[in-house]
Amino acid sequence: MPAAGEHSLKGIGIVEPMTAEGRQKLESLCRWRNFTRDEQIIDRDSDTGDVFFVVRGQVRVVNYSYTGREVSYDDLGAGSVFGELSAIDSAPRSANVVALKPTTVAALSPEQFRQALSDNPGFALGVMTRLVEIIRGSTDRIMDLSTLGAYTRVYAEILRLARKNAGDGESAVISPVPVHSDVASRAGTTRETVARALSDLSRKGIAKREGETLVVGDISQLEEIVEG
Repeated sequence: MPAAGEHSLKGIGIVEPMTAEGRQKLESLCRWRNFTRDEQIIDRDSDTGDVFFVVRGQVRVVNYSYTGREVSYDDLGAGSVFGELSAIDSAPRSANVVALKPTTVAALSPEQFRQALSDNPGFALGVMTRLVEIIRGSTDRIMDLSTLGAYTRVYAEILRLARKNAGDGESAVISPVPVHSDVASRAGTTRETVARALSDLSRKGIAKREGETLVVGDISQLEEIVEG
């Protein structure tokens, strides 16, 4: 079981607009669970509708093609939420979710989740904002897959990671170094193509590996390549 101090939803982004009393009520309704690394949290074929708040750890939202190729949608860390789509529309799960490291989640039933949406307008707005982010991210990826070549899709994925880790706005340190297979599953290509694309960025002086990090020295130049 999680430690007593982990029975809290503080730090969960979509819960922050709730009053302390509302959050505590939500906490009392949750079921707290631990998952080990590589343990499956949601099976796409299951008929469950629970919503999960990531209290600690990290999870990956992923699917598999008919040929068995992994297609990764997103990695979610502490403070994130997943499973809300099925809780809202009662449709089957749209993806699998697997723990990337030891992870603690708070699970809320779909009925209690919908009631919380009705009782807390700020919470409902937070959920809507999260869904908008999903839609926008999906739209960007559809555009990439439809209009960009394999190398450029890899560059676009590195650019997304760089923007998340930007320091002064012109450079970024991505830590740890992106795993080639992870980038490949996001960019819809192969690990070999990712390796060649990263070598190309290194030759151009745009990105280079330093120990366990990938340093993107010129985000603007990387943007020009992707957007051009």
